[in-house]
Amino acid sequence: MKKASKLSILMALALLGSVVFSACGAATPTPEPVPTISVEAIQTSAVATFASGLTQTAIAMPTITPTGTPTPTLTSLPTNTAAAGTPTATCYGLTAVKDVTVPDNTPITSGQGFTKTWLVKNTGTCIWEAGFKLTFVSGEAMGGTSLILKDPVSVGAEVELSVLMTAPTKTGTFRGDWRMATTSGAYFGDYLWIIIVVGAAGTPSPTSTP
Repeated sequence: MKKASKLSILMALALLGSVVFSACGAATPTPEPVPTISVEAIQTSAVATFASGLTQTAIAMPTITPTGTPTPTLTSLPTNTAAAGTPTATCYGLTAVKDVTVPDNTPITSGQGFTKTWLVKNTGTCIWEAGFKLTFVSGEAMGGTSLILKDPVSVGAEVELSVLMTAPTKTGTFRGDWRMATTSGAYFGDYLWIIIVVGAAGTPSPTSTP
């Protein structure tokens, strides 16, 4: 009887040990196998990561929006006030001093001949050469023709310039403008003008011989 009890106890202990061993085995997790990564997969992953970084950098950079095509600044050119075909000289100068005959608004009889004389001065830095001429440029010529200088005129010298004219046959106020020019046709100096009044009540003005 005692042997049977001992045997039962031993069997119970064996069974308990088996249960305990099984519990301990279940508590210890079985390690999972580590996957093997190929070299090609590593390279592909690195390239994808680099491209993603570039994309993020491009997104983060500010976008430069053009503000429009710049308009070139044009430098203003000097305006030439001289009429086409009428060049002007640089070192020559002429200043009108006074009207010797036929002052402005002098009454002249219709068709009357007269002489207009201006006193002028060479105020330039060059001598007026022989061949320079006083030329009609605008208005009413009144029959006058160009006056050609026969002698040079020194710098600072004064000279009288006279032109033979004829009053128009119609009534009214008439003006003619004249200028001195070089032998090449370059104008210089002051304008010289004549203004007369032609009417029934007009009287001849004093004249002078050129």
